[in-house]
Amino acid sequence: MQTMIGVIGGSGVYQIEGLEGASWVKVRTPWGKPSDEVLVGRLDGVPMAFLPRHGRGHVHSPSSVPYRANIHALKSLGCTDVVAVSAVGSLRSDFRPGDFVNVDQYIDRTFARDKSFFGPGCVAHVSLAHPTCPRLGAAAAGAARKAGVTVHQGATYLAMEGPQFSTLAESRLYRSWGADVIGMTGMPEAKLAREAELCYASVAMVTDYDCWHQDHGAVDVAQVIATLNANAGHARALVAGLPALLGAGRAPCPHGCDRALDHAVMTAPALRDPELVAQLSVVAGRVL
Repeated sequence: MQTMIGVIGGSGVYQIEGLEGASWVKVRTPWGKPSDEVLVGRLDGVPMAFLPRHGRGHVHSPSSVPYRANIHALKSLGCTDVVAVSAVGSLRSDFRPGDFVNVDQYIDRTFARDKSFFGPGCVAHVSLAHPTCPRLGAAAAGAARKAGVTVHQGATYLAMEGPQFSTLAESRLYRSWGADVIGMTGMPEAKLAREAELCYASVAMVTDYDCWHQDHGAVDVAQVIATLNANAGHARALVAGLPALLGAGRAPCPHGCDRALDHAVMTAPALRDPELVAQLSVVAGRVL
């Protein structure tokens, strides 16, 4: 099997430079339009697809991002591994603005988003005990370190609905829960990637301390943008280093990400909704 790397770019990461034979491709999905067209090409001989999560020009809010369409689009193009880059606030004094964080756990506090490809007529339950792929996360962290970035290995991401930033009381509460970083787009993206049997890794770029920090005050958008711009080059260098670490050939995921649906579908075949099954053909056709 051939590796194809999907990259979902968050705030401040809207394109990838250096892709050979690059072209923007329009992808149709049964879940609506993706955030944007997908930039497809090759990097060091490895196929790659790039999707700006908020769309070029940042037209989608965290709540309006079409997460299902985005994951479906990457899967339909042949992606096997998806690395998501996003901006986060820090809930720890040692996670400083400019640092990168390899996320491996989530607390999902979002409430206004479609969180599953499945539903009435075809019910499925996937495991999210370990919601990211350790193999892919290690590769992404290694590529970030080679780019000269301070990388924290392992962290819990608190996903809030937004688009407003936290109140001081909320920020303090999330710290008491043991969350390390806070953002608005990590969920349901990770859940949907697991349902689509994609290896998924999340690289969070710390832009600020959340408002809990006594010397930081309220989150300032201007400061966030300045840090994002400073980190954009590091994010591109991270992406550029992935092909060499992952390689062109791909064995089955040692952690089972690509077999997440093996025992997940609960609805009896005779009772499955044909229309929903048709919609699921790309993300779940292997088991349906």
